[in-house]
Amino acid sequence: MRQIINLLEHDFRNFFRYKWWLAGLISMNLADLFIMAIVYNRMLTPEITQQIKSYFNFFAPGLTVTGLFASAFMIGREVNMERRREIHQYMLSLPMSRWELAIGRVLSGGLRGMVYMSPLLATCFILVGFPSPAQFSIILLVLFFLAMGISGLSIAIAVSTSSLDKFITARGLVYYLLFFCSSVFYPFSLIQQLGQEGRFPMALVTFARINPLSNASDIIRSFLLGNPPFSLDMVVSVLVFSALFTFSAAFAYIKLIERA
Repeated sequence: MRQIINLLEHDFRNFFRYKWWLAGLISMNLADLFIMAIVYNRMLTPEITQQIKSYFNFFAPGLTVTGLFASAFMIGREVNMERRREIHQYMLSLPMSRWELAIGRVLSGGLRGMVYMSPLLATCFILVGFPSPAQFSIILLVLFFLAMGISGLSIAIAVSTSSLDKFITARGLVYYLLFFCSSVFYPFSLIQQLGQEGRFPMALVTFARINPLSNASDIIRSFLLGNPPFSLDMVVSVLVFSALFTFSAAFAYIKLIERA
């Protein structure tokens, strides 16, 4: 564990090197909540109003999850930069095994996402409501595994793209797919209704249901708002996503440094 802790310290130093930039991002996220959510709350149609009484309260958990996603994804940019500058060759000289190195990078990305997300989650609790201790533990556990999965997904993309432009393009595609085909901005019941009416592809409806961002947002809403009802399927979806991309990223990262 000592080697992994040293690697975490290295990645956190890089993370907090841009502390004013991070503060600006958090301020922008909070502005989205206090400006966009309030404006949208007055633009809701009666159809949506019946499903969510307050868009402000509905969007607060979704904003927390999107902030977690964006910050945990940052580790991929660093890994991609290391690949382009061949810094990963230096990594082979470190006194740690390849698996320790790979798991350490995924873990650091996830933990950095949790740190960035903390003020957003605290704001959500203060404005929407506080969960019970057991519910709070479940929320933190789910968000941690989600952050690990996002970090793994980011690293998997980073090691499979040879340039920054390709990484940014792939990141943009992942962002739009996971963000807007989810229940982060609108309830899943509305997405399902549009699919049944033929106004939304059913394949995307299914994707929105298994989307880990949807399930993480809905878990928080189920505890704070009581809707949608909590289900273990939500937790399982996040755990499967986390396990899949954590080990996929570790394997891909090991293959990258073995080619050095």
